[in-house]
Amino acid sequence: MAAPRQTTTSSRKPRTAARAASRPANSRRAAEPDVDEVEVSASEAQEIEAEGHYVAVDLCGEEVQVVPSTAWRSSWQRMLNQGNLDGFAEKVLSPEGYDLYLELDPTIEEFLQFAQDAAEAAGESLGNSRGPATSPRRTRRR
Repeated sequence: MAAPRQTTTSSRKPRTAARAASRPANSRRAAEPDVDEVEVSASEAQEIEAEGHYVAVDLCGEEVQVVPSTAWRSSWQRMLNQGNLDGFAEKVLSPEGYDLYLELDPTIEEFLQFAQDAAEAAGESLGNSRGPATSPRRTRRR
């Protein structure tokens, strides 16, 4: 007669091959070099990502580098709508472009043309939204 098998219970679940591959052993993690991690907010990350990704736009006959309008933050758009042109320019222009903007000192008309050109350079328009389309049906039956 065979002796009964003795089993031990454990609170640990058995590791599968997939789990082992997705979660490397602690010894492998310890072998990685320590890197100083810098915490960056979501808005800062977007601004960092936007830096270096510019489109060329004409401002008073001079070419300046501008963040594409698809990457403009809503607060930047509010600056433009509220007439804070210097603050808006500082946000959307490259550092060299902002310095040139200050030197050129464009008129409001020139600046608004620049902003429109910058928006169109990325395939967008600063024009007003037309709102929802009207229904082709009449609302009242006759």
